[in-house]
Amino acid sequence: MDNHGKIESKNNLLCPMVATIKLVEKKWTLLIIRELSQSNSRFCRLQKEIGNLNPRTLSSRLRELENEEIIYRHVKRETPPWVEYELTEKGRDLLSVLNAMGAWGEKWAK
Repeated sequence: MDNHGKIESKNNLLCPMVATIKLVEKKWTLLIIRELSQSNSRFCRLQKEIGNLNPRTLSSRLRELENEEIIYRHVKRETPPWVEYELTEKGRDLLSVLNAMGAWGEKWAK
């Protein structure tokens, strides 16, 4: 154990649950996924809907989620060009996990 009471081992790093937690543990990530589960969205709308979110942080989270293939970034070649984000199949599959977390929270979280 380390100084914080956490157990660290190579087995923890290979655990699918740990991999999932590492994917969604960063602040704002779950809220971004929740918003995109409602509909595709542009950057400004995501920022407005989530609220109190620094544009730099949102940009960083969106880039990370795109790299993990959780979201897809559409560049619309119009005048002026604009970008829209949507969940990928992998991202939509994650919704069942988030819904289970929400159900648990409804029942047990104070």
